[in-house]
Amino acid sequence: MQVGLVGKPNVGKSTLFVALTMHPVDIGPYPFTTISANRGVGAVRIECPHVEKGVPCAPKHGTCMDGMRYVPVEVIDVAGLVPNAHEGRGLGNRFLDDLRQATVLIHVIDASGSTDAEGNPVDIGEHDPLEDMRFLEEEIAYWIKGIIEDGWKRLARKVETEGRRPSEALAERLSGLGVSERDCAMAMRHVGLDEHPTRWSDEDLLALARAVREVSKPILVAANKADIAPEDMLRRLTSVKGYTVIPISADYELALKRAAKAGLIKYRPGDPMFEVMDEVKLTSPQRRALERIREFMERHGGTGVQVALETAVYRLARRIVVFPVEDENKWTDKEGNVLPDAFLLKEGSTALDLAYKVHTDLGRGFIRAIDGRTHRVLGADHPLSHGDVIKIVARA
Repeated sequence: MQVGLVGKPNVGKSTLFVALTMHPVDIGPYPFTTISANRGVGAVRIECPHVEKGVPCAPKHGTCMDGMRYVPVEVIDVAGLVPNAHEGRGLGNRFLDDLRQATVLIHVIDASGSTDAEGNPVDIGEHDPLEDMRFLEEEIAYWIKGIIEDGWKRLARKVETEGRRPSEALAERLSGLGVSERDCAMAMRHVGLDEHPTRWSDEDLLALARAVREVSKPILVAANKADIAPEDMLRRLTSVKGYTVIPISADYELALKRAAKAGLIKYRPGDPMFEVMDEVKLTSPQRRALERIREFMERHGGTGVQVALETAVYRLARRIVVFPVEDENKWTDKEGNVLPDAFLLKEGSTALDLAYKVHTDLGRGFIRAIDGRTHRVLGADHPLSHGDVIKIVARA
């Protein structure tokens, strides 16, 4: 799956991207620092089952730190969005095209209100970030509407003449956005559209586009620059109904990761606090910076960055982590590696879905699955749970 970082210019998207992925990119205090999309790999956490066995795991991908498994997830940082981007303003067309395959979006806003609607610097509190929360949804809705309505009248007549399902035709039209027929059917029901698309008005298509976005590309709001944002503004943002808002400081998360890499502190991404390894090694500016970060983390329970990513992946995109193994007793692969793989699957995925995820041949030859904890035999349609350890038995 792919997590898209979106938002207007100069809100800290690229800083958040680096903080999540540690992939070097250009970061600057000016609009359109990002021209081409940056792609990297972040990770979501889950308590690693290896602690139940008392033996260390050997991840092929991602890492495991002190019993916490970090499962890779692709992150994309796209060019900044400005009002009327769907009409081609700014880098709008490129921005929207980069979002096509994103499963879930993290909308990065400037919670301090120190950038205007175009991303230009202003005094703290001068711009209302609530405006930014709403305009991005509308831009994406108009973009989706534009894709739907291109030749729609002709297609609608054909759908009715051939007796096809409108949801099927919509899914074909929106397949490049990763939108399924189920998504389209849900959006139609949400808007209250009937099976006669020739009757749908322009307002209906816009409402449909909004609903398609809601079901196919959920949005989490990352209220960045929370370290300089007024507390009353953060309270306003986090209390807005209909939005999932997480206050974050991408600057602080990046600083902590760099300090940990340099051996100055002990810090795992997502921890509520860090530990200084050697006070003597710190310079006076480093001490002051770490003290500011400590105060912020004490107020907010951490930097918020890892929590934002995991909320987007686990809660909004509805993903679970499953560990496939070849030995259900030792939880190893053929080479004896403990829990080498960890896969992100959709909630409701079955044992058969996992088999196909591991390898197409395993799916085709599926016989049964075995729960690594209970040793129960599982059928093809058995729904998996977050943290399951599963062996797939298949015909050779």
